[in-house]
Amino acid sequence: MKTLTCINILLGALMAACCCYQVFYLLLRLKGSGRSFQARSLGRYAVLIAARNESAVIGQLIDSILAQDYPRELVDIYVVADNCTDDTAAVAAARGARVYQRQNKLQVGKGYALNFLLGKIGEDYGKESYDGFFVFDADNLLEPDYISEMNKVFSNGAPVVTGYRNAKNFGDNWITASYGVYFLRESEFLNRPRDYLGTSCAISGTGFLFSAQLLDKLGGWNYFALTEDLEFTLDLICRGEKVAYCRTAMLYDEQPTGFQQSVQQRARWMKGFMQILSSRGHSILRAMVAGGSFACYDMLVNSMAGMLTGISFILNAVMFIVGITSPKLETGPVLLSALGAIAGAYVMLYFTGLLPVLTEWRRIRCPGWRKLVFSLMYPFFMASFLLSLTLAMSGSVEWKPIRHTVAVSLGEMDGRLK
Repeated sequence: MKTLTCINILLGALMAACCCYQVFYLLLRLKGSGRSFQARSLGRYAVLIAARNESAVIGQLIDSILAQDYPRELVDIYVVADNCTDDTAAVAAARGARVYQRQNKLQVGKGYALNFLLGKIGEDYGKESYDGFFVFDADNLLEPDYISEMNKVFSNGAPVVTGYRNAKNFGDNWITASYGVYFLRESEFLNRPRDYLGTSCAISGTGFLFSAQLLDKLGGWNYFALTEDLEFTLDLICRGEKVAYCRTAMLYDEQPTGFQQSVQQRARWMKGFMQILSSRGHSILRAMVAGGSFACYDMLVNSMAGMLTGISFILNAVMFIVGITSPKLETGPVLLSALGAIAGAYVMLYFTGLLPVLTEWRRIRCPGWRKLVFSLMYPFFMASFLLSLTLAMSGSVEWKPIRHTVAVSLGEMDGRLK
């Protein structure tokens, strides 16, 4: 009993000490704080799409790019059909994209595909042809003003900009809804306050823009971890660069529907985080300690918060089961301690997830009752990060493509779940 209580107190104190500053983030978001921009110029952009067997969905993404209210002559679309065995290349080319095909079974992953694509653009068109590069996944959809809104922030001097990430299939089940809440929280309750305060935001896989000048400064795209987005973000922060946030640029992407697939995907995130700590940990530590980088600390804390919560949740669940099944223990105090900790963790995570649902209610394309019901499951989604961490530590995690099947346009999204 005393041991369990001490562990809970230690975990709770650690979480509170690490994350207490996020209360300030919360207050800023609830207050509605955020920056606004006006375009100072119109940039010329290349859109980068790394796709592996994405013929079912890539056409809708390209259509949404072609439907932008931004001058069409200032946007070129490039697709790398990476180790494809379907007609992704043909579908993309038919929509007007410039397509390169890549076959490499040794260097597998999005980072390698982007490096290959940027190299081809440089060879054939010259990187100096563009002011910046957008990165999207093949399952994404863009609101018609996405590029215009991102350009407003970019033209005001931001070398890297990330946008608002919404879920294309939020209402499919509790797993897709939990992913949706997770990314909405990152967009509005983390990145928005970060941007307002002048610290760096986090890039979250897709839907970001970086300058050609920055790419030259970095010596090209050299991010090949399983989580190349986090690797890119942390490298920028260590170099003193900042990622800006554009809250008015909305992107939708498809989330996994199966629990096993979800655990495996998040295991890749955990494994990628470990890779980054192994390869760049000294630079991150130096920037955080010697350089006083709050942004580095912020990114590390948020990468580990899910793991700490999951450990607490599972630990107390195990102790609860032991308390019931073991006649030798004084079960009452053990059960009370375990139940109290589980209930506390659940309530904290529930409200953490509910707030983005309430503040972003009108922007979530899903029937209202599902938003509320699925919000109840968000704590279990966060607790399951421990399963992903366990899988990641087993060493058997590798990059695998996620099959995307939600082939809808923006106009079709509203009616698919009614």
